[in-house]
Amino acid sequence: MSVLKPWHIIVLVVVLVLLFGAKRLPDAARSLGRSLRIIKAETKGLVDDDNNVAEKAEPQHSRTPLQGEVQQPYQQQQAPPPGYQQQPPAAQPYVDPVQRTNER
Repeated sequence: MSVLKPWHIIVLVVVLVLLFGAKRLPDAARSLGRSLRIIKAETKGLVDDDNNVAEKAEPQHSRTPLQGEVQQPYQQQQAPPPGYQQQPPAAQPYVDPVQRTNER
């Protein structure tokens, strides 16, 4: 015997009609059906994506060596002679952006 008796279903329908009204129940059922279809399509899409990921993991093209000359690696500059001090760059004067736009 099932746990759900016919009188349980009748009570459930009466409560739903009282809560939502007879006009809103078809719209609610339609929305529920659309939602279930969307969920089903998305879960199926996820399973298909998992299968496609395994296929895409295989390399599609083989690697070929580059053609042309090999460039020499970057050479660092020589150290400055002893006693040489590098001059810091000249500082730019500070200009307030608000004042600058007001002067225009």
